[in-house]
Amino acid sequence: MTPANKKRVLFVCVGNCCRSQMAEGFAAHYGGDVLIAESAGLVPAGVVVNETVRSMAEKKIDISAQYSKALQVHQTDQYDLIVNMSGFSLPDAVRTPTVTWVVPDPIGQSDQIYAHVRDQIEALVLQLISDFRQKRSQA
Repeated sequence: MTPANKKRVLFVCVGNCCRSQMAEGFAAHYGGDVLIAESAGLVPAGVVVNETVRSMAEKKIDISAQYSKALQVHQTDQYDLIVNMSGFSLPDAVRTPTVTWVVPDPIGQSDQIYAHVRDQIEALVLQLISDFRQKRSQA
């Protein structure tokens, strides 16, 4: 277990430049009392795209210090949960409990699509945080 019984959650998408970065930002912003969030990509883009940073800034969440990294740099067994938004299977070596979120990739899409995806991720993260808080209160 992590400090103060916080759950360690790894959000995964393809490039770690948009969806998983948004989820990490929302989780850190809203759920710091119950989780420690990180993100990774199956094929990292090497950068968090400007549209992602700008879209999150519209929610008053600054993710400009976050950076794109590969799933392979993480010891996945160190996490309590992996949230897979990639649309692909994770490597067989990943044995950590995993949930799949079906969230479209907004890369190259309009600002409206980015906002829609961002808001979908925010709702999913808030539900995850709520579930963690409920489980903690029942413990």
